[in-house]
Amino acid sequence: MKILQYWHTIRYLKPVQIYGRVGYRMRRPAIEEGNLPRCRERTGPWIEGAQKTPGMPGPGRFCFLNEEKTLRGPGDWNHPGWDKLWLYNLHYFDDLNGRDAEERKAWHEEYIRRWIGENPPGKGNGWEPYPTSLRIVNWIKWILKGNAPVPGMLQSLGLQARRLRRRLEYHLLGNHLLANLKALVFAGCFFEGAEADEWLAKGLGEMQRELREQVLPDGGHFERSPMYHAIILEDLLDCIGVCGTYPEAVIHGFSTVVEALRKACVRMLRWLALMTHPDGGIVLFNDAAFGIAPVTEELVSYASRLGIRPDASPALPLVHLGETGYIRVERGPFTGFLDVAPIGPDYLPGHAHADTLNFELSVRGQRVIVDSGTSCYGTGIERQRQRSTAAHNTVEIDGENSSEVWGGFRVARRAYPRDLEMREDGEAIVVACSQDGYRRLPGKPVHRREWRMDGNRLVITDGVEGRFSEAVSRFHFHPDVRVESMDSAEGRLRLAGGQALRWSVQGGEVAVVPSSYHPQFGISLPCQCLEIRFKNDDPQITQISAD
Repeated sequence: MKILQYWHTIRYLKPVQIYGRVGYRMRRPAIEEGNLPRCRERTGPWIEGAQKTPGMPGPGRFCFLNEEKTLRGPGDWNHPGWDKLWLYNLHYFDDLNGRDAEERKAWHEEYIRRWIGENPPGKGNGWEPYPTSLRIVNWIKWILKGNAPVPGMLQSLGLQARRLRRRLEYHLLGNHLLANLKALVFAGCFFEGAEADEWLAKGLGEMQRELREQVLPDGGHFERSPMYHAIILEDLLDCIGVCGTYPEAVIHGFSTVVEALRKACVRMLRWLALMTHPDGGIVLFNDAAFGIAPVTEELVSYASRLGIRPDASPALPLVHLGETGYIRVERGPFTGFLDVAPIGPDYLPGHAHADTLNFELSVRGQRVIVDSGTSCYGTGIERQRQRSTAAHNTVEIDGENSSEVWGGFRVARRAYPRDLEMREDGEAIVVACSQDGYRRLPGKPVHRREWRMDGNRLVITDGVEGRFSEAVSRFHFHPDVRVESMDSAEGRLRLAGGQALRWSVQGGEVAVVPSSYHPQFGISLPCQCLEIRFKNDDPQITQISAD
């Protein structure tokens, strides 16, 4: 069984991911520490970007992923008992560009000095390509804001860029490779000389190719996570900004790449606006959480400072982001976000969840039905549960996941949406779609869901064609929503502020069960979930009505 799982995982990979992984593990390039490039003269303005959430509550103290720790000795940079993602954040240096960073300048200088002195070249988490990429950018931004480099900082930056150039993450691709290329763009602009020019050429040249692959025609990032979409959008805006700071570095053949970046940002801004709830926060599809990427409003403001403005959003009530596969629909008090998408690019589903035909719902500006979110990475039981079908607002059949998520960031056999319909039926907007993820089961069941938004009602109809033992439809409610039962098939939803909605169910056995909501890494909040179990071919109908 494990062999089949591996086969159904690796058969989608690109060859470069396979031989790239082998090469990445076997090749440990030595770092030549001599003849490092000098800084390039800056001739353009530096436009400050989106500010990060502060992560340094005191000197030598850090709070990442809602967990606070103190950096006591050199071994703590690679502490074996600390979470890998937390340690990565320690090496990012995001706080150098956090809100009110100037008030922590002395702390930052010591932070940088300690990193240089306690992380010898090529050793430990900090020299892995992804944290190296983010740190290069953060250090250069910090200097461009007017801070004087601490002793050894420029030499370390040159070494980091030199090693990164030989350790690009082709085995991972996606957002990791873009982060690597962004760091080369920053280093190639910041330094001068033949080596720096090659970094810049590599970064911008490959970024242009990756833009065609990763930014879809509808503006969405191809990994289909609103959080990573916002991160990539910030990356592209940063690249535009640093190229404007060093215009003479990009005049030879790269102006077309910068223009391509600007056009991509216009599309991405529009997409992000459409995938933002009325409360200003992103939809939490796939691996997504608040507090990691800048909020939509902040990115729009940053783009405006760079002279970039999004295209006007199309007229609602329904917008289909066709290439990513998401739908935004509005009617009356309801704003819905429907997932009729493939889980991600076939060769890169690492941030995907088993959530096909999932959705989120806001009513009168408040989140009501929510994706349960993401609070952790890794390979543990909780990570697996948060990626499971049962953690989403969709139908689980015979206790199985619609896509075979496993190992933290892997997917074997996966669901595909099919037979999408969108129409207006009188005053109602109707969206219907099927998914085939369960056809691997003996009875080859196919789940089909219809959303009908009509005035003050949302009606969700679920049906399963094919043989199965039991199906479970779940609806996870925001922690601020209290679910009340009037009888076994109907009740009320009490919203914050005293507003009330009605819910009713036709078909199936209904239960209100405890669940959890994970809006940020490291955060788990209790919430309630409506579970409807059904065992026959009759449709299961759930209705949410506004009073």
